[in-house]
Amino acid sequence: MILKKLALTAALLATSLLANAHEYEVGQLHIDHPWSREMPPVAPTAAAYFVVHNKGDADDRLLTVETPVAGKAEIHEHAHVNGMMKMQQVQNVVIPAGGEVKFAPMGYHVMLFNLKQQAQAGDRFPMTLTFEKAGPVTVEVAVQKDEPAAEGGHEHKGH
Repeated sequence: MILKKLALTAALLATSLLANAHEYEVGQLHIDHPWSREMPPVAPTAAAYFVVHNKGDADDRLLTVETPVAGKAEIHEHAHVNGMMKMQQVQNVVIPAGGEVKFAPMGYHVMLFNLKQQAQAGDRFPMTLTFEKAGPVTVEVAVQKDEPAAEGGHEHKGH
């Protein structure tokens, strides 16, 4: 009986630790659940997503993104151009004071080019986000088969 309780407690603690490992703080910014979708092994690119919350009273700006798993990482957005959806690179993204910006499919996202290999579901890889005021923070991106459901009251679908 005691062994069962210990196993249950260990399982609950492990789940709690995994949840916490998906949240990062840098300055006044909170980065929530960085993730990427598993892609076929022959896909030349991948994308990474997350939510940035600004708890401060001044805007900040995401300037660059880097990861050792790709030759190049760029900040992109989907935008309506002449009546069509188009993906385009942006130089930076403003994270408004007291607000948040969602990096999600069909919105802002990080494009990863020249991948050394495609990650599989269950893998994680490091990615460094550099902000104008808060500075750099390295997050672990979780690779998943599907887009995550809303967690902790934060919706991860759409933009």
